[in-house]
Amino acid sequence: MLFKYNKFHEAAFMGVAGEVTGRISERYNNVEYYLRLKKVNESLVQENAKLRNMLKLDFQAPDSSQKFVLDSFRIDSLEKFRRYLYLPAKVINNSVTYQTNYITISRGTLQGVQKDMTVISSDGIVGTVINVSNNMATIMSLLHRQNRVSSSLKKTGETGTVEWDGKDPQVLTLRNIPKSAPVKVGDTVVTGINSSFPPGHTVGYVTAFESEPASNFYVISLRPATNFFNVQFVYVVKNLQKEEQDALEKSTTKDQER
Repeated sequence: MLFKYNKFHEAAFMGVAGEVTGRISERYNNVEYYLRLKKVNESLVQENAKLRNMLKLDFQAPDSSQKFVLDSFRIDSLEKFRRYLYLPAKVINNSVTYQTNYITISRGTLQGVQKDMTVISSDGIVGTVINVSNNMATIMSLLHRQNRVSSSLKKTGETGTVEWDGKDPQVLTLRNIPKSAPVKVGDTVVTGINSSFPPGHTVGYVTAFESEPASNFYVISLRPATNFFNVQFVYVVKNLQKEEQDALEKSTTKDQER
């Protein structure tokens, strides 16, 4: 009765009630938004996988300078020449504090993953699949002392090898880059054509470099492109032309040995 028949008290009460209701609604919306983040993230990963599978770099047409005859049945003109296919996966275990670090993902042979497939994140390369079960796979992280990745300076193309010394998870080492290369701090290092990874994916960024004693090469320090402390979603890369390439190169080696 006090609030109903007194305009001043009614206005004051409605103002306080509106503020309380607004604060409750704001907190409810924040909680609801937080609970939806997982679903939103998974949706974004699926969408990114679709976009990656449409990249021009992931298609490679054979040499068309020779005459060829098309089979009588028609197939998709893009899928025929596709080289790489990206399979999204969630990280369920990860280590960065050892000298031999591994990552486990929730995707296995039943979902198209095979041994020796490479793995990338939205920022850069992650590692290589070394073991697979029906629904999970283990990845040898880039932060593994036995891992070696053929890489190139993005700006000039000189090729070397990236490795990790087992110490600082935020420092990689690029070797075998000649001193004639115009290296600068901040330069981007990417996977090259000799890498098992698709070419052009970021490996890291130059943070320092020095001349290697008694050689013609630099020792270059890199900051990894992938944040291994916070990697949650990755993409397993399937090279659809790997078997053909391996068979051809193996046959060529045998021919040379005869």
